[in-house]
Amino acid sequence: MEPRSWEVIAVMQPRDLGAAGGLDEAASVFVGLRPRLFGIAYRMLGSSAEAEDVVQEAWVRWQTTDHAAVKEPEAFLATITTRLAINVGQSARKRRETYAGPWLPEPVDTSADPQVGAERGEALELAVLFLLEKLSPTERAAYVLRESFDYPYGQIAEILQLSEANTRQLVSRARKHLAAERRTPVSRAEHRRLLEAFLAAAQTGNLTTLEELFAADVVSYSDGGGVVREAARIPMVGRIRVAKFIAGWAARFWPGTTTAWVEANGRPGVLVSRGETVIVLLSVSASAQGIDQIMWVMNPAKLAGISHARPEPPSVVPGSEPD
Repeated sequence: MEPRSWEVIAVMQPRDLGAAGGLDEAASVFVGLRPRLFGIAYRMLGSSAEAEDVVQEAWVRWQTTDHAAVKEPEAFLATITTRLAINVGQSARKRRETYAGPWLPEPVDTSADPQVGAERGEALELAVLFLLEKLSPTERAAYVLRESFDYPYGQIAEILQLSEANTRQLVSRARKHLAAERRTPVSRAEHRRLLEAFLAAAQTGNLTTLEELFAADVVSYSDGGGVVREAARIPMVGRIRVAKFIAGWAARFWPGTTTAWVEANGRPGVLVSRGETVIVLLSVSASAQGIDQIMWVMNPAKLAGISHARPEPPSVVPGSEPD
């Protein structure tokens, strides 16, 4: 959807920036709102790099805005950011159709800011961002604004230039889609326990344990962006097939690596490194049936941000200490 010219948004309890310090005050307001703007754009795009570009463009437009006429900066900037992200999302969908192998969202370190500017964290999880890719950009925007940031339907309708009834339908369809595609996730503690058990079994190639940990319809996705030879070009599906693949891969992949725990997108994740270079962010989603998705983010471009996370002290893979 092409955004119209950025109209001034007025709501109750106006705040006149022009009378509150001019450009310095405008810059201060933008900096304060930046985490929320990034949070909106990131959830809509699943890419930190694309989200940063959107926020930067929002800043450029904010600099050239008549701040004295803006009655509610947060609403104004949320509108700019959302509409820019919709445009980027439309072109991103076309690019991802030709992506080499499975496409996974770019992980972010949430140890410092667990919500990345949101009141609700579910739509930040990698598994949920992956499912949101199946929505249209406008449908995704409506869902993110409502479910992650609790915007009123009337305000979302204004941002998307739709009727309130249509906006409610978009959010309802998105909820139903996610409910149909995703089982109820386990607790954070159980999630970590399953990931720890999976990591140990994967490192040692323990086929029996791997099968016991997996749901019957488990899927393993490897995102290498076409530049990592170890990344599988197609998803692996099914308990036995995935377990055999991971067990058979153990002797080739794990020796010489170290692992470290991080918080990626609000859930425990594992960074796998060779020397000083992070080569994988490993994440899973799990339900009462067991681990149902394994996500191996291996594309170096997507690991740049998470590589600088503050992980727990690394542990050396058993039997993989260098000579």
